[in-house]
Amino acid sequence: MENASLVDEYGYVKDGKVFLKGYLNYEDRQIGEVKRTEQEALDYFKNRFIIAENKVSQLEKDIEEAQNKGSYLTKLVQLRKKLLGFDALGDFPPLLDRLDAQEKLLADLITVNQLKNLEIKRALIAEAEAVVDSTEWRETADVLQEIKTKWIKTGPVDKAAETEVEGRFQALLDGFFTRRREFFNEQNKVIQERLDKYDELIRLAFRANRLGDLDAAFQEVRKLNNAWKVVGEVPIKKSGKLYKQFKKATTMFYAKYNDAKGIVIVPKIDPRIEQQMKMADEVEKLSKQQDIFAAAERAKVLLNSWKEIRVPFKLQDKVVNERFRAACDKIFELSYLGRVLTRKYPAFELKSKSEQIRTKIREMEYLVKREKNDLQFALQDADGLDPNKDEDKQILNKINTQKRKIAMKETILRELQKDLETAGY
Repeated sequence: MENASLVDEYGYVKDGKVFLKGYLNYEDRQIGEVKRTEQEALDYFKNRFIIAENKVSQLEKDIEEAQNKGSYLTKLVQLRKKLLGFDALGDFPPLLDRLDAQEKLLADLITVNQLKNLEIKRALIAEAEAVVDSTEWRETADVLQEIKTKWIKTGPVDKAAETEVEGRFQALLDGFFTRRREFFNEQNKVIQERLDKYDELIRLAFRANRLGDLDAAFQEVRKLNNAWKVVGEVPIKKSGKLYKQFKKATTMFYAKYNDAKGIVIVPKIDPRIEQQMKMADEVEKLSKQQDIFAAAERAKVLLNSWKEIRVPFKLQDKVVNERFRAACDKIFELSYLGRVLTRKYPAFELKSKSEQIRTKIREMEYLVKREKNDLQFALQDADGLDPNKDEDKQILNKINTQKRKIAMKETILRELQKDLETAGY
């Protein structure tokens, strides 16, 4: 500061240059040059000190208002570094003290948060430890992924504990996913071996068709069938295709064998289908019964019994199903017609046969006309219905039932017209 031409509380001018006086352990430092007058230069750098004060004040405010205060520690360190090299004239030590106070506050908060984070991460490790030995691969992987997401969202822990907890957690994840990968690799290997075995059995089954000795080939095919049953499971899409090929080969052979031996195969019918066939026969006989009201009561019993027979969709006999439903529909329509006749014509039985038939025709024609009108009304709103929605599906099913009833009434009407022709006018 010797030979300074102008001296201020926090700095001075010497040889046309502006200097900041040393403070704390820092020596005097040149911060600028005189552009016009020495006083203007000092005043300029004094005003710049306001910028430094504002930056410290703004950081204090931001820290006070922030929820995650610890995130401001880096900004604080950077600001202190900037202040130490900031070109301005002013009292820097108080600003640095304010930053020190904030740093202590943040350090204390970070320590508390790190302890809390350590507690959370240890709890997550315990959660992972509880499931990593499971062989429920998909479910466990989902659980571990959820735990990992929580882990990532949890803040850092103290450096001294970081290596331990991070290493332990990663080891748990690596251990599980390594075991899972090894398991599926082994599974894939087993599945491939089974697929190869199935391919071999298919090849042998087709080869059996070319053997000259039918009896020896028959024994070979039986062995192949038994071997097929014990190979083991493979993905269902592949198993279906493989079995189709194997079935084709064995069916070809048995057809050839039976033809050569003169064997006639009677198809085996599922006991449930046999039961339904008997019920269809019975209900068709009931539809021709004179006492249609008694027939309707019995048909109701059979209908409930039919519903209790659980036949898989693939095994259902559509022809038998249609026979049973049509016969039931006919009985219930004739029963309804009978009730109408009883109500409207007390002396119906006193009419001649031909007059009885004509009366039945008139009433049935009226019922068909009425139901067609009802159906037409229902179809007006059917275009916008979605068969995938339960409520709309119920409405569409009701419409289909109406169509079926009308079709049966028209069938009965045609039969009555034939009966009238037979009875004579």
